[in-house]
Amino acid sequence: MTESASRGATRMRAEIGEQPEALRRTLDVLLPRMSDVGLVARGTRQVLFIARGSSDNAAVYGRYLVESHAGRLATLAAPSIATTYKKKLDLSGVLAVAISQSGKTEEIVETLGWAADCGARTIAVTNGAGSPLAEAAEVALITEAGDELAVPATKTYTTQLAALAVIGLGLGADVDLSHLRRVPDEVARVIEATESSEALPAITEELAGVPGAVVSGRGMVFGTALELALKLKEACYLHAMGLSYADLLHGPIAVVDSGTPAILLAADSGPNLAGTIALAGRVTGAGSRAYGVGGHALAEVCSHTLPGPDLPEWVAPLALIVPGQLLVEALARRLGIDPDVPRGLNKVTQTG
Repeated sequence: MTESASRGATRMRAEIGEQPEALRRTLDVLLPRMSDVGLVARGTRQVLFIARGSSDNAAVYGRYLVESHAGRLATLAAPSIATTYKKKLDLSGVLAVAISQSGKTEEIVETLGWAADCGARTIAVTNGAGSPLAEAAEVALITEAGDELAVPATKTYTTQLAALAVIGLGLGADVDLSHLRRVPDEVARVIEATESSEALPAITEELAGVPGAVVSGRGMVFGTALELALKLKEACYLHAMGLSYADLLHGPIAVVDSGTPAILLAADSGPNLAGTIALAGRVTGAGSRAYGVGGHALAEVCSHTLPGPDLPEWVAPLALIVPGQLLVEALARRLGIDPDVPRGLNKVTQTG
């Protein structure tokens, strides 16, 4: 580990702290683009999200938002259909949304071009102004995260979620825009509350002694669970499994035991909170540890709980990942790992 990382002055932690302003800038720039989204989506019926890695986890949020609040069928693309199998599909009536932090991942750029050739209308979400992905799309929504130097995505991820919320609004989502405008302030509050909580060092210390964990959420926060599991794997080398709690109950819950705790995420409201609370009770009742993130009522049944945002479920994921990011950064340092430069990873990943 580098000397600065061992002292806690990691680039990852600095970039986590930059998220309130990055989100504020992004919303200021992108909210006026809702009409552009509506225009390019005119005549489409379905949304196809094209992404990999953290961007794919962001796309899971986009899918739930579009289906639950904008009334459109949404799916996640398999880029290999375009790049490896090279199959042409009929994508007329489809709005293809490609998501890439850098806008330089060749597979994503190629897949967006393929979607256009197959008849889709196209939008890009990227932090890379002037990138190949931005140039390839009919509408490019450029996030305002600024340069991100740590390999694990933090502010580029949350600003992607903000861009997807804008797309949802542009597609007619039945949500209150004022909730989205509150996100930057809520992220700032959650950072302060998490770092001052007793739960953060407690969970960090306990996770430092286990080889793996299950990370679970459902519906709108499912993508958040996948993203937190990914961060635990890439920055802490923990064997973390991200699952919807519905899938977890279908068999994989058998892996939750005294050596494999569960991290459970929930918004403070919505149809999935009660089920998450019940799952936490089942985990602790079986002798395992359950760590909550968000969902005030989770604190009553979990071993430790990190504070979440005071936001409705549809927009909670933009802030709910932040306590998880802080946990990952703290755990990496506790394990003697520099979270800024995890082994085997680069900022831009190219796949064949």
